[in-house]
Formats: sequence, structure tokens, C-alpha cells
Amino acid sequence: MTLPRFYPIFESLDWLKRALPLGIRLVQLRIKDRAPDALREEIRAGLALAHAHGAALVVNDHWQLAIDEGADWLHLGQEDLATADLAAIRRAGLKLGISTHDHAELDRALALSPNYVALGPVYPTILKVMKWHQQGLERVTEWKRLVGDIPLCAIGGMSVERAPGAFEAGADLVSAVTDITLNPDPEARMRDWLRVCA
Repeated sequence: MTLPRFYPIFESLDWLKRALPLGIRLVQLRIKDRAPDALREEIRAGLALAHAHGAALVVNDHWQLAIDEGADWLHLGQEDLATADLAAIRRAGLKLGISTHDHAELDRALALSPNYVALGPVYPTILKVMKWHQQGLERVTEWKRLVGDIPLCAIGGMSVERAPGAFEAGADLVSAVTDITLNPDPEARMRDWLRVCA
């Protein structure tokens, strides 16, 4: 499976409205704190918006809503794997991405035949407190050797400037969050990303 090389992650529909018209083809909606009804509406609207732009929207964590709303893609962290109904996810035909940080987590992910594997944080990240220190590009190369043909996503502290090194190390796609959302001109930054990932 060939995925777009640029894979931004956003926390709201407002960001999708800014990103998708620029030509982004794969994007994750990662909403953490929202009332259930509002969460459903945001996911539903995000899926419709992505569809209108010919893009794929990956729903983070909320596997039941992803099934209910007819999503094509789901991303699960390791904690979410423990509570998700993986059989129901497969029956619904959802493509699955899984976060990994160490060898045990990678083994667990590979046993589920994911559609991509994410490794992070490649560089120090300010997005969230993590027990893992930066993995480094050497780990990206090791992970790519271990996952083989499964697409490998590099995430964590990624920037336009660091993306080429991640690709050279073996990443198939790169995720970015704060490099876009904290940039004074997010649209220009996303265009830079699309150029470096072309």
C-alpha cells in the first residue's frame, strides 16, 4: 500500500478546513476532550470534508465512532489496543495504524497486520509528556527493517527540515503536529511540507 508521505495530525475540524484545501491527502483527527455528541459531530463533519477533498481521514482512538460513522481509517495507541474491539474493527473493514515505541509494542502491532506502523518520538516532542526519550533516526532504520513492506510513519518533533532525514532513514511517511499548529503561517508551512514530501 502506498500512502501519501505527509500525514499531519490535527485536533479539530477547524484545522481540517485549513489543511484539506491545500491538497493534503491523508490526515488524522485526534480529539481528546470533547462531549460524546460533539465528538460524533466533529468526526462526521471531518469525514465529509475529507471525502469532499478526495482525502483520507484517520480517526484517532474512537474506534466505535469510526465504525458508526463509516470511517475508512483508524489509529490506535498502545493503551487503546487494550480496550478496542479489534474483531469489530476488522469486520467493519477499517484500515488500522498503530503507535509503537519499543520492541514489545512493535511485536504486538505486527501481530495485528496493521496498515501502517508509527514510531515515535523520533525527536524530542513538546506535544505530550512521554516516558520514551527520542528514538533517533537509527531506530527509524531498524524499525523499517523489521516492518518490511508495511508503511512506517515517523512522528515526534518532526519538522520540514527534519523530514528528508527521516525519509532517508527509512520512513515512508512523516507526521507533524506542532510544526504546523505553532507556526505563524500554518498554511505556508503546510505547503512547505507538501513540497518536501512530494
